[in-house]
Amino acid sequence: MTVPSLATRARDLLASEWTKFRSVRSTYWALLVAVVTPVAVSTVVAFAFATTPKSGPSPDPLLPGVISLEYAVIAVSTLGVLMFTGEYSTGLIRVTFTAAPRRRAVLAAKATVLAAVTLVAGEVVAFASFGLVQAILAGHHEGVSLSHPGVPGAVLCAGLLLCVCALLGLALGAVTRHTAGGIAATIAVIAVPAIAGLLPSPWSGRIGRFTLLEAAQQVSTLHPSASLFAPAWSLLVVLAWPAAALAAAAVLITRRDP
Repeated sequence: MTVPSLATRARDLLASEWTKFRSVRSTYWALLVAVVTPVAVSTVVAFAFATTPKSGPSPDPLLPGVISLEYAVIAVSTLGVLMFTGEYSTGLIRVTFTAAPRRRAVLAAKATVLAAVTLVAGEVVAFASFGLVQAILAGHHEGVSLSHPGVPGAVLCAGLLLCVCALLGLALGAVTRHTAGGIAATIAVIAVPAIAGLLPSPWSGRIGRFTLLEAAQQVSTLHPSASLFAPAWSLLVVLAWPAAALAAAAVLITRRDP
């Protein structure tokens, strides 16, 4: 019997995970919420920014789009959690690990499929929100164009947030193996550290620079905060959160029974 090549096994595993991903109804509901909600919120926030009397300098023109993306975090995080916990709850995970004994390969395949879908969704939302927000702000002479220095990179980085949170949910779903626990853990990891922003200066910046949401805002705005890391370092912080969680998941799923 001919043993399939590594490339063939990887392709088959990706195809299997893609089939499971798109055959679940919750996938489409989560993506719908993740796309529609931030676009709607960004429109409302942009109107508020444009119509509120200002006593100081104008707010960052990219901020409404960044704020709106945070409303999609729960939807994509839940989607990531369900990719693993859905199989644990039905017992299908035993079939998956029997067909693909290399559990880290399963984790990698799930992460690849999830990252590809949520990255596309995130970029679509980021650019759609940017277009709507700037159209509204332009009517009040406060908008910026996509060709403005720093804007394309900031919008691209904003679209990363959904992918990052989805992968974080996937990793914590693999760690907890329970849907409710995975969702609660993911929200806690994302939201609780953000409380650091309420601390008095300089602690708000010293701690906030390591939090996911603060770092995501730092790389997605036109005028970064001086109290946080520079945008390049903040991007590393954003990517480090799911990387650390996936590394922990890769270790734990090989040391426990399904």
